[in-house]
Amino acid sequence: MIDFSPFWKTLAESKESRYSLVTKYHVSSSTLYRLKHNKPISTKTLDCLCDILDCDIPDIMIRFPSEREY
Repeated sequence: MIDFSPFWKTLAESKESRYSLVTKYHVSSSTLYRLKHNKPISTKTLDCLCDILDCDIPDIMIRFPSEREY
């Protein structure tokens, strides 16, 4: 399972806001919704968020092992 809770902490500690992500960087509101609800996002979006917030992937997301068997 992917958890985007680190993103919200990183965003709060940055000079950016939800508003600036949407208006200045054109991050869609659906992307913010997906982050809030731990839904999948593309690696391109992940890369863009890292550039915007000047951070690395662990500052955006963490992965917990799934309990499913494959």
